[in-house]
Amino acid sequence: MNYRSVSGEARTERIVEKSRFLGYCAHAAGEEEARAFLSRVRAEHPQATHVCYGFVADKTGNLQRFSDDNEPQGTAGMPILNVIKAQKLYETAVAVVRYFGGIKLGAGGLTRAYSTSAAEAVALAEICEYAVCVPLDIRAEYAATNALLKFFTAKNATVLLREFDSGVHFRVAVREREADRFCVELNDCVNGRAKITSGEGYYFPFPIE
Repeated sequence: MNYRSVSGEARTERIVEKSRFLGYCAHAAGEEEARAFLSRVRAEHPQATHVCYGFVADKTGNLQRFSDDNEPQGTAGMPILNVIKAQKLYETAVAVVRYFGGIKLGAGGLTRAYSTSAAEAVALAEICEYAVCVPLDIRAEYAATNALLKFFTAKNATVLLREFDSGVHFRVAVREREADRFCVELNDCVNGRAKITSGEGYYFPFPIE
């Protein structure tokens, strides 16, 4: 099952009527990872007025949590969660930290500020498609390096490792459903002079084209 999520972590900042809003977004595979992310954010901002959040911490959308952290009900946590759901993201956690600036924003102003901060953090984190990948280790003569690199570029393969000694060693992430064809075409590219071994499959964030 493929699903959309964010890759890595991101942080944004905006000022709204003298209140400082800091948006954080991270990939979170499970509630434990989501809670650990939120703990790190809180630890960075012990003096913050509010640390509100929303997360969807599984691949199916069943594990959803949110918190207004003492903001008026419905003005923070749910708007943050709605940003995640509107983007159809899974295994994604977003926190928005607020330092109160002395001017009340009202329910509408708070909702806009929290949802905008969440959306900016999600956009900066980069949305990817998580799919099962097969890591392929490819070894060949050094002379095949340029041909292999051009092939990887043409196939949008993600290079995870490259080593050069008496020959060349690449490790690339390839979607599981494309792995067999990829290996056939790669060997055609280098006239059968590459040794290819595959590793155990796992979920990998492929950029959305």
